[in-house]
Amino acid sequence: MSIRFGTGGWRAIIGDGFTRRNIRLLCGALAGQLKEDGKDQQGFVIGYDRRFLSREAAYWAAQVLCGQGVRVQLIDEEAPTPLMMFCITRYGLGGGMAVTASHNPAVYNGIKVFLEGGRDADEAYTARLEARADALEATGAPLEEMSAEEARRQGLLAIIDPMNDYIDSILSVIDTEAIRRRGLRVALDPMYGVSKTALQTVLLTVRCHLDVIHDRHDTLFGGRLPAPNAETLNSLRNFVSEHGCDIGLATDGDADRLGVIDDRAQFVHPNKILVLLYYYLLRYKNWRGPAVRNVATTHLLDRVAADFGQTCYEVPVGFKHISGKMAETDAIIGGESSGGLTVKGHIRGKDGIYAASLIIEMIAVTGKSLSAIWSEIEQRYGRFEMSERDLTFTRRQKEEILDKLMVRRELTDFGIPVERVSYQDGCKVYFQNGGWIIARFSGTEPLLRIFCEMDSLKQARSVSDRLEDFLRV
Repeated sequence: MSIRFGTGGWRAIIGDGFTRRNIRLLCGALAGQLKEDGKDQQGFVIGYDRRFLSREAAYWAAQVLCGQGVRVQLIDEEAPTPLMMFCITRYGLGGGMAVTASHNPAVYNGIKVFLEGGRDADEAYTARLEARADALEATGAPLEEMSAEEARRQGLLAIIDPMNDYIDSILSVIDTEAIRRRGLRVALDPMYGVSKTALQTVLLTVRCHLDVIHDRHDTLFGGRLPAPNAETLNSLRNFVSEHGCDIGLATDGDADRLGVIDDRAQFVHPNKILVLLYYYLLRYKNWRGPAVRNVATTHLLDRVAADFGQTCYEVPVGFKHISGKMAETDAIIGGESSGGLTVKGHIRGKDGIYAASLIIEMIAVTGKSLSAIWSEIEQRYGRFEMSERDLTFTRRQKEEILDKLMVRRELTDFGIPVERVSYQDGCKVYFQNGGWIIARFSGTEPLLRIFCEMDSLKQARSVSDRLEDFLRV
C-alpha cells in the first residue's frame, strides 16, 4: 500500500512516502507493464522539475527502468511537464514520466505518468501499476538496476535536449506577426519553477517587452505555494500595476498551469481564462468544436458553446478525463478551474506555456486589452461568480461526510429549487436558476473542496455556508 495515484499522479511527502524505495517499486512496476504492453523498446522519456530530490529521483527511475531492459530518454535539465508529453507525441515514444508534485507544497514530490500519444495515464493503467507495485513489495524480490554509465554504453539510456523543438512547435501555431506588431509589455512570474526558459524564449522571439520575477532556483518556492492564484500572485499584480504592463503571466511549479493578471492589475480566475480562450477561438479565429470541462469548472463555458451551436461536455476532475473526452468528441479546448487547459492541435495535456502564448496572441489579434475582451463576454453572456473553499478534516470527519453525502445522500435546504444531483465525482447539486455547488475530496491533497457558482458572489458564499454548516467541517 505504498503507492497510490490521485487525480494528478502519485504525490507524497519527501522522506515519508516519496523515498528511493518507493520510486524503485513504482519503476519496477512500470517496467513490467511496459513489457507486457510491448512498449519497452519504443522509448520512454523522463524529465524532472526544480523540487528537492527531483533530479536524483529521475536517475533512480532511469537506473531501474534500464536495468529491466526499458529504453530511456532522459532530459537532464529542469524541464516543464508539458515537454514530456510533447516528446512522447513528437518522437512516437511508448510513454514517459515527470518527476514533480506540480502545485503542491514544497514538502511534496511525486511522479506523473504519461502514455503513448502523450496523454495522462488513466485510472485503469494506474490501478495496474499500483497492483504490480504491491506485488513487488510483498515478494521483497530485489530489482535489477543499471548505472547510468553502463546504460548509456549499452544503448539503453540517451540524454536528450528537446527544448528547441518544443519552443518551435509553439511558435509555429501562434500568430507571431500579429504579436510582433503590438509590442506588448509582459511581466512573467515562473514562481521559482521551470517555465522561464521556454516561455521567455517564446515571448522574446515575438518581440514582447519582457520583465521576469521569481526566476531563481528555490526548492522552497520563496515560502509560497507554487500555485498561481489570487493569494500567491500579489508580487506579480504589483509589478503589472507599477510598470503599466499589458499583462502578467505566471505558471505553477511544473508549468502545466497558468495564472494571469490583466491590464488593470486584477487576477483573472482560471475559469475566465478558459472562457476567454474558447470565445477567442470561436469568435475571432472561426474555429468550431465542443469544449470539455470538469465538474468544478464554470458553466459560463456552456453558454459560450451554445451560442455558437456547440456542446460543452462535463467530466470528473483529473485531466485524463478531459483529454480523453476531447479525443472522443473532437473538442477544440478543455480545461479546469485550477488553471490547466489544452487546445486542439497541441499536446493532449495541460500546458501553461502554450496557454500563455495563446493569451498573448488573443490580445494582439483582437487589438483589445484582456479586461475589454472580458467585458465583451459579460455583456453577451451575463456574469457568474464562484466561491471556492478548501477545508481540512479529521479521519472521522471524512468518514462521516462520505457516509452523509455519498452513502445516505442527504442534503441540506439550500433555499433554492434543485434541478438534479450528480454523484459522478463527489456530490454536485444543480439548481434551477443555473447555479451549482459541489463538495468533493481532493485527489492530490488532504482537503475537502467546495465550489459554488451563482449570479453573485454573495449568493455563492451563502449557499456554500449552508453546505459547510451541514457537513460540520
